[in-house]
Amino acid sequence: MAMTAVARETVFALRRQIAKIEGTLPERLQAPVAATPDAGVSPNTDLTIIRRGIAAALPDTFLPTGVERLDTALSGGLPKAALSEIHGTETRDAGAVAGFALSLASLILKQTQGLPVLWIGTSEIFREAGFPYARGLHASFGIEPEQLLFSEAPRLVDALWIAEEAAKMTALAAVILEIRGNPQRLDLTATRRLHARAQSAGRPVFLLRQAAGPEPTAAPVRLIVASAPAVPRHTIAGPLAGSIGRPAFTITIGKSRTALPGQFTLEWNPDERAFDERWGDERWGEERRGEERAKNPVPVVSLSGSGKDPAAASGAVLAFPAVGSLAAGDQPSPWERAAHLSPRRAG
Repeated sequence: MAMTAVARETVFALRRQIAKIEGTLPERLQAPVAATPDAGVSPNTDLTIIRRGIAAALPDTFLPTGVERLDTALSGGLPKAALSEIHGTETRDAGAVAGFALSLASLILKQTQGLPVLWIGTSEIFREAGFPYARGLHASFGIEPEQLLFSEAPRLVDALWIAEEAAKMTALAAVILEIRGNPQRLDLTATRRLHARAQSAGRPVFLLRQAAGPEPTAAPVRLIVASAPAVPRHTIAGPLAGSIGRPAFTITIGKSRTALPGQFTLEWNPDERAFDERWGDERWGEERRGEERAKNPVPVVSLSGSGKDPAAASGAVLAFPAVGSLAAGDQPSPWERAAHLSPRRAG
């Protein structure tokens, strides 16, 4: 027997609700075919993309990084209404993991004006990795100190409770939870609760795992972050030897329900607050110079017709005798002394 339009809509709504809870339905759920005015069903049915655990209403579902290849691999970017795991395998990568999270927070704050980001961590992780520097936040990420709130919890169970409560708040642009190692309480059940709260509020929750080994979590995406060597700063004359360029990150897709594994090297541009991809020093340099020429087609200094302008040859060096010089042992008379050596008197 053919299913009526109302029954099809009911089944679709149930499947969508199950997908939000379990995150195990196929890549995309379409509205019923009969959802048309002729069938008596409103065509403005709330469509939802279901991408193996990423459920969010259209549009504005993903946070693009701005790097085309990475966004394509992630099917549009990092999910906004979901739990995303940013993973560091060693303690020395703590700065790179935190810097990458701040870069993502900067991208989010550009879209959500006025809403702060809450950073939650235990006393252990803050003692080990420290806090972000306020002046560095503004200079490198364009984040004002009042836009980044910190919550230091004495125990992991307290940090998880704060994160769950904050994840359901729409007054925050995003929530960052920083954890060290592989604690037993951060299990699959705890991450499922965080993921569900993020889906319900439509806000991203970033789980920073410092010096941790991979283990199952409910996060649809896991990015493994490490620091990458910085290249010299590029000037009009070429690379500046001995200088340190922009911060760079090696990003590896360790887990994704919408993408295949891959590795990328990203640079953070603090002036434009955007990521650039780097493929290699030589190719990256040619690409960057090509982009600069496209942005600034007029040369800063006009070139000569014959090529380089040679420096003028130096002339003869002449020694001039000092004017009014004193012979050895001669002393100036009192009236020849400088005026500042004697006290000034009012006339």
